[in-house]
Amino acid sequence: MLQPFRLALALALAWGAAAHAEPPPGGRVRRERPVTVASTAGEPLPVVHITQDTPTLLLFPAPIQRKSLTFDESRIRVLDSGERSVIVQAVSDLRKDEQQEMGVFFVDGNAPARAAFSLVTDPAEVDTRIDVQRPTLPDSACQTTAQAKVPQPEDFVLLGYVDEMGVATSKGDAVEPNAQGLSSSRPMSFRSKGWVLVDLRVLNGVDRPAWTPREALLVGRMGEHMRARLVNVQGEAIPPGEERRVLVVADTQGLEASPSFTLEIRGDGGRSLTIHKVRLPSPTPGGTR
Repeated sequence: MLQPFRLALALALAWGAAAHAEPPPGGRVRRERPVTVASTAGEPLPVVHITQDTPTLLLFPAPIQRKSLTFDESRIRVLDSGERSVIVQAVSDLRKDEQQEMGVFFVDGNAPARAAFSLVTDPAEVDTRIDVQRPTLPDSACQTTAQAKVPQPEDFVLLGYVDEMGVATSKGDAVEPNAQGLSSSRPMSFRSKGWVLVDLRVLNGVDRPAWTPREALLVGRMGEHMRARLVNVQGEAIPPGEERRVLVVADTQGLEASPSFTLEIRGDGGRSLTIHKVRLPSPTPGGTR
């Protein structure tokens, strides 16, 4: 169980030795430092400096729920996650004005229940190791935050995920078992301010090996490809003869105005599930179509 954590510590020691070396001319200074996670929702997130060519190790003071780790897979790459560690790297250096949020919940549920970070790229330095610290809150504050750790309906409005246009929905067609031994239920598509989400259940054939979905791709009518974020809700492989819920999330910025897309979900062993005519509705007053 502790093997990933030991691997993370070994990498940390190796990077730590390099961190004290003089940076190359014009290179970034490598830093190891502690950061304290925000204790309330309105508090600014701690900033972590990441780059494309240097892994950043985050060590947590308590076990984390690895399945709850959230980040934009098109911009951030998680190299490894353990019981108390996450190793991240930028897919490409983030733009000067770009900030990417990454967050994860602690297992114990104590306040603050979630550790969130603002990931940026700095031209002068990169964090090779972050020792995450958790603030100690008064008992009353701990109880309030612990009770609020489960998202509430109002959070979606306050965070700007839903606006006055509401949420538009649309259903697609189910996929029968194919040559790859995968099938799906009818996908339900949701769309609102700045985002689209496809919700479906994937069934693995009874005579096929366990399969884990790894990435998702939306393909337009003209062949345009857009990578989407895939959420394997249960975070595990789909055993033979069983099904799992899968969510596909994409940013609507740059999304072509096509009434339907082809959704391709790729996974282990070169096996993939292709769903044609996935309809992504436009936001409309009243929200449903």
